[in-house]
Amino acid sequence: LISLILTIKKINQSKLKISESIIWVFGSLVLIFMSIFSGFVVIISNKLGFMAPANFVFLIVIVFLIVQVFVDNIKISNLNEKIKELDHYIALQNLEHKEK
Repeated sequence: LISLILTIKKINQSKLKISESIIWVFGSLVLIFMSIFSGFVVIISNKLGFMAPANFVFLIVIVFLIVQVFVDNIKISNLNEKIKELDHYIALQNLEHKEK
């Protein structure tokens, strides 16, 4: 619940884009769902062979964080490529300016 509230608060403060917050809202809703329907979590964790339902919850959180890190790495790679292109553009502009 706290995660959902913080995500919505950051969206309202324009510190987080809605497109980037979807995964956080989804993750928060999954955790809220798991806390409300804890019996369902127990059944699933038992069927999957977990020793305790908490281990299943930890797995879900870890998977969520790995997905988030993967998405962030893709964004970082794209930004690094854009920085390199901008650096080349600035270098060419400086070279043209010096030749004039």
